[in-house]
Formats: sequence, C-alpha cells, structure tokens
Amino acid sequence: MPDHGVPMSEAFRVWLRIAALSFGGPAGQIAVMHRILVEEKRWISEGRFLHALNYCMLLPGPEAQQLATYVGWLMHRTLGGLLAGGLFILPGIIAIMGLSWIYALYGKIGIVAALFFGLKAAVLAIVLEAVIRIGKRALKNRILIGIAAAAFVAIFFLDAPFPLIILVAGLIGFFGGRADLPQFQAGGHGNDAQGDNLLGEHLPAHAAPNFGRSVRVAATWLTLWLAPVSALLLILGRDDVFSQIALFFSKMAMVTFGGAYAVLAYVAQQAVETYGWLQPGEMLDGLGMAETTPGPLIMVLQFVGFMAAFREAGVLDPLLAGTLGGLLATWVTFAPCFLWIFLGAPYIEILRGNRALSGALTAITAAVVGVILNLAIWFGIHTIFGSVHAVDWGPFRFDAPEWGSVNGWALLLAGAAIIVMLRFKVGMLPTLAATSAAGIGLYWAGIIT
Repeated sequence: MPDHGVPMSEAFRVWLRIAALSFGGPAGQIAVMHRILVEEKRWISEGRFLHALNYCMLLPGPEAQQLATYVGWLMHRTLGGLLAGGLFILPGIIAIMGLSWIYALYGKIGIVAALFFGLKAAVLAIVLEAVIRIGKRALKNRILIGIAAAAFVAIFFLDAPFPLIILVAGLIGFFGGRADLPQFQAGGHGNDAQGDNLLGEHLPAHAAPNFGRSVRVAATWLTLWLAPVSALLLILGRDDVFSQIALFFSKMAMVTFGGAYAVLAYVAQQAVETYGWLQPGEMLDGLGMAETTPGPLIMVLQFVGFMAAFREAGVLDPLLAGTLGGLLATWVTFAPCFLWIFLGAPYIEILRGNRALSGALTAITAAVVGVILNLAIWFGIHTIFGSVHAVDWGPFRFDAPEWGSVNGWALLLAGAAIIVMLRFKVGMLPTLAATSAAGIGLYWAGIIT
C-alpha cells in the first residue's frame, strides 16, 4: 500500500470515472479532474495540481491527458501514469472508432447528428463552468486578471500564437517571482495546506530525478514510438498510406502546442489537398465526433487516419485497413505524451519551491484562463450559430457569428444547460443525458434533421 493510502483498485475506479466524464475539450476535462482529484478525493493540493497543469500546458499534445498521466504517476509511479493516461483516451478510442465505422459505411445518420446536437449544449455549459471554477482559483489579484485578459485578447482578437502567449506570461511571472512580488507567489488556498491532501507536499521517492532512469525512460518510449514508424517505412515504403499516416502524425505530435484547435486547420488542409484522405468538410464531421465523445479533441486524428486507410486499403478489407489506420494514428499521437511526462515530470517536481519558476507558472496559469475563455467563446459561437464570417480589421482577426444564422433550439438547450449546472448545481452526467435526450426528441419530432 502506498504511503498516501490510495490502492490501485480505487485509482482504477477514479480514473475510469474521470475518463467517462471527459467531455467538453480541455477546459471541461481539467475541470472534471480538479473537482474529483483536488476537491472531492483530496489526492493532491491545489498548488501541486496547477503546477502540473502549467507544465502540461507547455508541452505539445493534449494537456488534459498529460495532466492525468502526471497525477497518476505522482500517485502510483509509472504504472499509475499508464493507467491514468491510458484510461483517459480509451473511451474516446472506442467511441470514435465505432462512429468512424458508421460514417464510412452509411455517412451522416440523422439520429447520431441529433445526439451530437444535444450533447454540444451541455458541453458548452461544462466549458463555461470550467472557466469560472479555474478563474476563481487562479486569478487572485489584479495583475493576474490583467494577464488573463491580455491573453484572451491576444489569442481571440489578434490571432497570436499560443506558445508566444505562454512565453510572454512566463517571462513576466519569472521576473515577478524573482523580485519576490507577492502577486506572483503561488498558494493561498486551504487545499494547499500540508496534510489536507493525501499525497502531501513532500517529494515522493520515485519522483526524484535520476539520470540513469531518465536515459532508460527516453530509450524505452522513443523505441515504442518510433520503431513502428521506422518498420513501416522500411517494409512498405514512404508512399504507402500506413507509412504516410505514421510519419505525418508523428510530426503532428511534435507541434501540437496550444491544443487541438491550434493544429487542426493544418491537418485538415494536408488531409484534403495534399494526401486526398478526406473530402472538404469531412474534417468538421470528425471534429464533431471528437467534441461530443469522451477524451481529448485531438482524438479527431484517429478519424482522419481511419478514413485515409479506408480509402486506400489496397489488398486489405477497407474496414480492417481503416481500423488499423485509426489505431496507428492514435498510437503515434499519444506515445510521445507519456515520454514527455515520465521524462520531464521529476525535474518539474523538484522546482516547485523555486520562486522565479513558481512566479512564471503562476502567470502562465493566469494566461491559460484567458486561453480557455477563448475556447469557450469559440465553441459557443460554433454551437449556437450556423455560420460565421472572418473579420480582418487592422490588427484584429477573428471569427464573428452571422446573427441571422442563430439556431434557436441550440440556444435554448445551451441556456438551459448553463442554468441547471451553474445555478442549480446539477451534475455533468444528468445534464449530458438530458440534453442528449432532448436532441433525439427534436429529431423524432422532425424539428432538426
């Protein structure tokens, strides 16, 4: 039994529950983990949770899945990280694979689209709740509120690159922490107190940096990630669809800073125009699957890999080829995520007491709140309005809704979901179930098609 007293059997149940509730993109997923791990189970402190989140925000790949891996590793070593990170994506793998089969065989199905229509309303409420919940805890003074506001303006109105926003915020916090300014000092919440969480604030023995261990971790995960890619290139050649999937999505795993939306436009362009894997508009159908099923939004890459291999199956059965292509895309997307955590987390853990680094991560947390607000507004616009238009006015570049394209039913469902979750504190699962049923009911009534 670990010192914190949480057996692996309980950890399995908790991570499975988090995985089943991981709707709503990174904002909703982070909110779910915070609620369960920090507030309900009290496994780790607020400060440690945010410290881990800030590191994951700096990495390429899905930050929520990496955060789950980080906390799982802290609690139960490598096996715990594999359990937490693996379970986090398992429901999404199963759901998107099933939907990809349906899509490939039958195209769009009305009742499935209706289910997604209802789910999106609840997802919007989940994301808004996440902004409020994390914002209350992270924005503790006017300087941090200003950083969050500046980050939102930069990414929403000025289309600033996510890494640049994080870099600037980190530099501000670094020098503020180095100058010992109180506005950049982490902590100040009751959950940060020693003994008020099961893990405590000490450094677990397995979390201490070790050069030999780091070399073994790097060698193991680089082999697991790149050996299949190299084998496909050697055996099938560079022009085979499976080699293309392995190589292309391995490259994407290195550059997906800022979450799925930061790279999906490029993936869609390459998949349609360069490789011919998808038809125009199909990327949005895949994104709809990923937005309304559990797991990271980057799971849409499984759909892309599926359709690529399905349409270029060669001697294989198309559905078998599609399944293998989707799983291959998923593997090369997520294998690096475990590498980043298992290799880097020990060095991040020992820096928790460094004032300059703590200030940098505190400022990054504030900037992340602004970025999550941007995601919430982006998602809300695309949920409630049927079409948007690009605004390009001087330095300002953003998508504005076409007010005449408002979907009244989407607005009604989203408004109801927001009220019941924020005002009456109804849980996520009942809200998701209710809005899904409402979407199917509207379809059966002939109101939506």
